[in-house]
Amino acid sequence: MSETSAEDRIWTVPNLLSFLRLLGVPVFLWLVLGPKADAWAIVVLAVAGFTDWLDGKIARAFNQMSRLGRIIDPAADKLYVFATILALLLRDVIPWWLVAIILGRELFVACFIPVLRKSGYKALQVHFLGKAAMFNLMYAFPLLFLASHTGWYADIARIVGWAFALWGTGLYWWSGVLYVVQVRRLVAAAKEE
Repeated sequence: MSETSAEDRIWTVPNLLSFLRLLGVPVFLWLVLGPKADAWAIVVLAVAGFTDWLDGKIARAFNQMSRLGRIIDPAADKLYVFATILALLLRDVIPWWLVAIILGRELFVACFIPVLRKSGYKALQVHFLGKAAMFNLMYAFPLLFLASHTGWYADIARIVGWAFALWGTGLYWWSGVLYVVQVRRLVAAAKEE
């Protein structure tokens, strides 16, 4: 199989895991906002976090990286983060300012997408810092959700959850700034050609 056709593959295990993660988003929202089945919602979040890690491992280990995977994996991550912060905000688990900071980063980066496209680029490759930020946020939200309940684990979950949330949010903004720096460099290079 040639390298070009390998990039065009759709039916790979990592892509299947990303599709399943996408299907879990409405399930998670329904569990949190409908019957308030919090234990199941936390399981869905934990499985989403695990499959996010697993699909990347499998893609690299078995050379199953694909163009579709580079689109759907970060899209599933972002959708999970947005669905989770919306649900947790509506349930009064996280404060509005955390949601505003995370969404503000998305708006900040989105402002530079037209500039990138005008220079002939579709998207930039996901940066390691962006992956680290998502890792932290995907762990923060289930822990903060656990912290909103009563039990011996609530205080521990609150401390660890907020540590992940603050670190993840900081990394998320840092990766956004690096994204904008990359865009500026690419646009400058395109103008010089």
